[in-house]
Amino acid sequence: QLQLVESGGGLVQPGGSLRLSCAASGLTLDSYVIGWFRQAPGKEREGVSCMNSDGSSYYADSVKGRFTISRDKIKNTVYLQMNNLKPTDTAVYYCAAQFRRYSSSWYFDPSAYDNWGQGTQVTVSS
Repeated sequence: QLQLVESGGGLVQPGGSLRLSCAASGLTLDSYVIGWFRQAPGKEREGVSCMNSDGSSYYADSVKGRFTISRDKIKNTVYLQMNNLKPTDTAVYYCAAQFRRYSSSWYFDPSAYDNWGQGTQVTVSS
């Protein structure tokens, strides 16, 4: 059964750090584009970061220099290290797998992704 499971969310003060994990079963993560998205209340889901099968990583401008995506092939897990967190980073974070082949211009489009995890809440507040 194909499944993505996120973990690692929580409550953190501004300037703090969290590491999110996206563990997969039923698929090999390094064969696909894996994206991290987030959705704040009342807002659309937005792309945060992604990594393709070649290992190239991509970031939204709002998180460049603060977030880092990585993967562990043995654990079949993709991570999102989030540093210097801001209140504007507060959202539910989702990981997703893109099975169809698209150019990089689609990497931050949620409609291009085929399988989603259940999400993990990140709250940045003092």
